[in-house]
Amino acid sequence: MSHHDLILFFLQISVILAVALVFGQMMRRLHMPVVVGELIGGILLGPTVFGALAPNMHSGLFISSGTISVAREAVIKLGMLFFLFVAGMEVNLERLQRLRGRIAWTSILGIAVPFSLGFGLVVILPDIWGHQANKNILIFALVMGTALSISALPVIARTLMDLDLMKRELGEVVIGAATIDDLIGWSLFAVILSQVVHDGQTNRSLWITLVLVLGLFAIILSVGRWAGQHILPRLWSKLVVPSEIIKVIVILVLVAAAVTETIGIHAIWGAFLIGVALAQTSKKRNTVHETIYQFAISFFAPIYFVSIGLQINFAANFHLPIVLIIFIVACVGKIGGATLGAWMGKMPMREAFAVGFGMNARGAMEIILASVALEYHLIDQSIFVALIVMALVTSILSGPIMQYLLKKY
Repeated sequence: MSHHDLILFFLQISVILAVALVFGQMMRRLHMPVVVGELIGGILLGPTVFGALAPNMHSGLFISSGTISVAREAVIKLGMLFFLFVAGMEVNLERLQRLRGRIAWTSILGIAVPFSLGFGLVVILPDIWGHQANKNILIFALVMGTALSISALPVIARTLMDLDLMKRELGEVVIGAATIDDLIGWSLFAVILSQVVHDGQTNRSLWITLVLVLGLFAIILSVGRWAGQHILPRLWSKLVVPSEIIKVIVILVLVAAAVTETIGIHAIWGAFLIGVALAQTSKKRNTVHETIYQFAISFFAPIYFVSIGLQINFAANFHLPIVLIIFIVACVGKIGGATLGAWMGKMPMREAFAVGFGMNARGAMEIILASVALEYHLIDQSIFVALIVMALVTSILSGPIMQYLLKKY
């Protein structure tokens, strides 16, 4: 990388972080998820606004090829990995032991109903989705079903903390059900990605991939959890400086990502599972985990989410019918399914609706799924924009509607 390229790369990262800081703080003051501000800032910084108003300045700052582009993409990929890692750290499997009946009903219907609606809509009306659906309708239907059925555990957890619901039974049901839904959703997405030829890789048998995904899941959550409870504490005691412990965790994340990428399953799955495994090593997040969490949220995640807006022109690819269809189907499926599940778990109807709206927040997890699906050419840019809009709007609406439904409790 030349002297000029190095300067430009530093300026790019500085501008991205500055935009993330300004717009993230604006959303924080409005009691909205920070990721909403980061994505809005990225859209303004990208070809949608800045690129349209000052195309020469935009193309000069954000060069789309060469070593600068490669370096920026590497940082963005690391941002994706470490955000998925800290998202995995939010998973608490012990929480599922309590209220398992209510959590099971809420989770099963909360993922089955929106998945069925998304999958069925593609199969019944394939023409409205464009050429991507016609290329491989089964894969496209699976992607849309998965995209409309996952939740966003980090955003949901933050919303519940803001509403002081984390330690209440309703909050435990929402978090427990969202945990199961995310585990199932990301497992299914890993299987889907492995069936797609990408960057010269060849796809393998669906059953072999399913065995690999389930095998990795079992190994990391059994052997990995055991190692985290018995081996890692001894290692921590021998590592004097906390930064050395952080290095070990970073190595684990990168190795897990490399392993999953090598066997044809996306690297994000390895990072997510390592986060889940390490989350079970102690009941309370320790200082090292907190340090990694804060660094990932403060540095890597903002770069990744602002970069989403740099990828495409949101105005040019905004198609209102597609946006409305995806938004309505996603909300009807997730709110309806989760509410029905909570009600079947013997929760009062008003609380059941609050659970449904809590589960409906898609946020950062939806954005990552959509961006990976776009990278693999599983969806086109108009569907990508629609999924991003759906993720933002559901994240914004979740907290206020839950607060309204629970104001008498």
